[in-house]
Amino acid sequence: MKEIRLTSDRKDIRIDVWLSEKLEDYSRSYIQKLMGDNLVLINGKAVKPNYKLKANDEVYIRIPEPEMLDIQAEEIDLKVLYEDDHIIIVDKPKGMVVHPAAGNRTGTLVNALMNYCGDKLSDINGVIRPGIVHRIDKDTSGVLVVAKSNAAHETLSQMLKTHSIKRVYIAIVEGVIREDSGRIDAPIGRHPVDRKKMAVNVKNGRRAVTHFKVIERFADATYIEVRLETGRTHQIRVHMSYIGYPVLGDEVYGRRKQKYDIKGQALHAKVLGFHHPITKEYMEFESEIPGYFENLLHSLRKKSD
Repeated sequence: MKEIRLTSDRKDIRIDVWLSEKLEDYSRSYIQKLMGDNLVLINGKAVKPNYKLKANDEVYIRIPEPEMLDIQAEEIDLKVLYEDDHIIIVDKPKGMVVHPAAGNRTGTLVNALMNYCGDKLSDINGVIRPGIVHRIDKDTSGVLVVAKSNAAHETLSQMLKTHSIKRVYIAIVEGVIREDSGRIDAPIGRHPVDRKKMAVNVKNGRRAVTHFKVIERFADATYIEVRLETGRTHQIRVHMSYIGYPVLGDEVYGRRKQKYDIKGQALHAKVLGFHHPITKEYMEFESEIPGYFENLLHSLRKKSD
């Protein structure tokens, strides 16, 4: 049973709404279920989801262990950039989900890692996410680090919290960005209406900072490099949409009907750099630009001629 203790930093907001913003990995409906099972206490007492917080309320949440899914190792091609006893660096293809979930238990990166690494993956995140320290979206391709030892996992998690891991992405966005570079500092939290989406949420979001630099401009699109200062869910996709330049192919935060023949967002995790969690040696890994991305660039260049 996972236990979380929080002190309310707001008042006159429903407890289920506040918790779904604070705990990004859990939906509002799941939090309501926890409350129905008396697993959320306010100042030591169970309350209903419509309870309005008061300043400095003490909130205690108990989250049951995830349901044991029958996760099977699968023989799936895995592009490994580096490996030692503590970490493994992989280049995830577009279209691959990072870890299994209900309704999606096969074909994930975790299924492939279980086949490749056997039982040599950290178990801090349980049976569903062995070794998984951070994620990239299903349709985002590129490089990510997986922990093989628990010591490495704990250190990498701390490095992510302190923003000491270098993460550089490339993206193609809709519209022509006139500035050569920019910085987006806008908090991100759950969308106030659509709880499956994230949004810039000044009231309840967590601080999020994205830096971008223009690489190339086209007739109706821009090729950019993006550096993450923080790492919120869907951060690049939300921030670029927020300033009016959604990522091409992104049907969630951009146009539902896309101009170009691309499935999923044109977003690629190109560079990952960090000090090794055990040896402390600085390491940097780069993923080649994938074929779908190169083909899209070629089409845009041709159209702009």
